[in-house]
Amino acid sequence: MSVALMWEARAVAGRGEELLAWARAQELAPRPLRRETFRAPQDRVLVITWWDAGYDAAGLPELPEPDGELVTRAVHRWRFEPVGDEG
Repeated sequence: MSVALMWEARAVAGRGEELLAWARAQELAPRPLRRETFRAPQDRVLVITWWDAGYDAAGLPELPEPDGELVTRAVHRWRFEPVGDEG
């Protein structure tokens, strides 16, 4: 079984690079199987981590909320499970 955790935040205008650096500096223990970090317009940052765990697994580490002065809203978080390769 595996599960992916998604973390997405939107920085205050003009602070996207700072939010990106903050997200990349956050350590997770234990480390995920895989971790990818993305950025998008409007100073958005997205981090996806993959875990060898079930969808309902408790205790998986997640990135915390950044300082309230760095983001425009609360972080969005979702869990996903693979449903098969469509390629």
